[in-house]
Amino acid sequence: MPRMILAVILGLLAFSGASASGEEAVIGTWRNLRDTMHIEIRHCGDSLCGKVVWASDQAIADARRGGTGDLIGIQVFRDFRQDSAGNWRGKVFVPDLNKTLSGTIVLVDRNTLKGSGCLVGRILCKSKVLVRIG
Repeated sequence: MPRMILAVILGLLAFSGASASGEEAVIGTWRNLRDTMHIEIRHCGDSLCGKVVWASDQAIADARRGGTGDLIGIQVFRDFRQDSAGNWRGKVFVPDLNKTLSGTIVLVDRNTLKGSGCLVGRILCKSKVLVRIG
């Protein structure tokens, strides 16, 4: 198990600078590694957004404890636009904190995204890996 975690971390570091091949590469449905939340990323006007389309009972309970009522249907990625490096920047809503943070989505490979949200600038950040399911 520790080797698998190390391999994932090394893979993320190796691909973190890879640029996305356009917005179509991130369009689709993604899940977190614990498979507690599924997020559909789609076009929203001239930007991309992502909403929760499925969540486990535990994720729903965590969100409610944090002050977020209805988790299903909530937009967790808002106003994402691609920068010159191919990464996506916008706002990330963290349901269990009931807060919106500055965020980045990096396309690691065709089936893997790394999403990060930061409280202030690029300080106090938290990252999650998402894998494509549709």
